[in-house]
Amino acid sequence: MNFAQIKAAAQDYQEAMTKFLRELIAIPGESCGEEGVIRRIEAEMKHLNYDKVEIDPMGNILGYMGTGERIIAFDGHVDTVGIGNIDTWKFDPYAGYETDTEIGGRGASDQLGGVVSAVYGAKIMKDLDLVPENCTILVTGTVQEEDCDGLCWQYIINEDKIRPEFVVITEPTDGHIYRGQRGRMEIRVDVQGIACHGSAPERGDNAIYKMADILQEIRALNDELHTDPFLGKGTVTTSQIFFTSPSRCAVADSCSISLDRRLTHGETYELALEQIRNLPSCKKYGAVVSMYKYERPSWTNLVYPTDCYFPSWVIPEDHPATQAMVEAFRGMYGEPKVDKWTFSTNGVSIMGRYNIPCIGLGPGKESQAHSPNEMTWKEDLVRCAAVYAAMPTLYCKK
Repeated sequence: MNFAQIKAAAQDYQEAMTKFLRELIAIPGESCGEEGVIRRIEAEMKHLNYDKVEIDPMGNILGYMGTGERIIAFDGHVDTVGIGNIDTWKFDPYAGYETDTEIGGRGASDQLGGVVSAVYGAKIMKDLDLVPENCTILVTGTVQEEDCDGLCWQYIINEDKIRPEFVVITEPTDGHIYRGQRGRMEIRVDVQGIACHGSAPERGDNAIYKMADILQEIRALNDELHTDPFLGKGTVTTSQIFFTSPSRCAVADSCSISLDRRLTHGETYELALEQIRNLPSCKKYGAVVSMYKYERPSWTNLVYPTDCYFPSWVIPEDHPATQAMVEAFRGMYGEPKVDKWTFSTNGVSIMGRYNIPCIGLGPGKESQAHSPNEMTWKEDLVRCAAVYAAMPTLYCKK
């Protein structure tokens, strides 16, 4: 394999990739509102002479290079979170900025940069005849990941009937190769009380006080959760609290909380639910513990309901996909560090639910995700595009 030629080709596309990324950043595209971003990616794929470009009924864009039976996919989600408090930004999050080395703007690292590198990585494969003869390279721009990670791939696998041999996740990896992540789930806890006038609280049954006891036990539970040697510790934290009350002068008659539960290797949603149900105060107060369901319509108005459960996954270090990515990286940029994500990715469905191997490499840094003044690095775009271009051929030789 001519690594020098691939590196040079990727470097030659740096200006085009920079322009493409800045144009994507300029299009607001929060979950369920990604149409403008999808249309811009569609135009770029067609401009780069992809063999086939289509948008599925959910709104995911699928770009194909090659026509072989074996499918190797590169996935990047196109939706972003919102901008939060604009006063915490030093620049316009959609106009962004550019220097000789950096690109700023909402989605720069999480994870429009990964989409750009994948789109151009496949183009380099075509330019240099690197699409293996019996393979199809699939580049996906997927929707609703920030809202419900992996839902897009549930649809692609179940409804589009596409099942790749393995998938490269292009989320930011801090210049490393990532081979796993903790899972997560979204839990709701509800307790009931009896309202009464606030001047005589003893006449009622304050649901907020009940929840206060439960909250302290959840806080303590976090310290007791399982730790996996590679993925790390499972965690639980309270993320939201709600209540109902007739007025500010009354005792609350219900209280509910949302829990963010991070699942390490070996933990299941059944286990996590039972841990909450078995808390002494949950039993004492008859708390109802349930899992959230996601049912928001995509930008095409398609509703594809799913439980808010996102399993952990780990691909072995000696898996051919891991080895191929390490070899591609080593051949151009030296020995990589192989590690794991802290946050969650679409791999929760691809490998977590469907056991399709995933391996991760993407431009940008995890710490930039969901943060004000988000940025990425031009050299990261180039490196990832080059590694993507080299990987399929190396994989097929394993």
